[in-house]
Amino acid sequence: MCSGRIDPTFVLRAFSKGADGVFIGACHLNECNYTTHGNYHTLNMVLLLRKILEHVGLNPERLRMAFMSGAEANLFIENVNDFVKKVKELEPLGRSEGLDEKGLKLRLSTITELIPYIRLVERERLRAPVMSEEEYHKFFASDELKRLFSETIVEKLAISQILSLLREGPLTTREIAKGLGLTPSEVSKHLNTSSRHRLVRYDESQKRYALA
Repeated sequence: MCSGRIDPTFVLRAFSKGADGVFIGACHLNECNYTTHGNYHTLNMVLLLRKILEHVGLNPERLRMAFMSGAEANLFIENVNDFVKKVKELEPLGRSEGLDEKGLKLRLSTITELIPYIRLVERERLRAPVMSEEEYHKFFASDELKRLFSETIVEKLAISQILSLLREGPLTTREIAKGLGLTPSEVSKHLNTSSRHRLVRYDESQKRYALA
């Protein structure tokens, strides 16, 4: 299967089912068997997904992509063994990040719910302009990407997490902040945005926010 077929939902499903790490093997760049350059598209997806994982408090080292041909069995074994060693050092998913089962599930489900939107902005605004591994890594380490990521992803993730928490019942700003690891002022900003979009409402009787 071409690595370009790999969807971010595959990665998130693996984590949700208990995987502590996900390894993706792909053909060498510029040696695509199908001439679709799918491995470049997947590299861009992996770099973006690693950034999202880091943003929500999950170690991005749990997701790795390596390039090799079908004839390079030794390289495959070397890469897999090195990755397995790294994942064992990280311990089970959530533990080293200081998350309980509920907190881990919230973060993974929040990202999963946003995948259709993430696919769209990745294609239109968060894709490296030049097909080169060096340029891809350079782009994802740039201030430009940091700005674009903040504009397109950060608030969407926060609001999605807030809505997930409120599905369990009304909460105060402070309770939401504690659940998400944000400051009350950050939560207030996202709640104001959500209120304008009529996603949440303030329940005067309970002095808490609830789903609209």
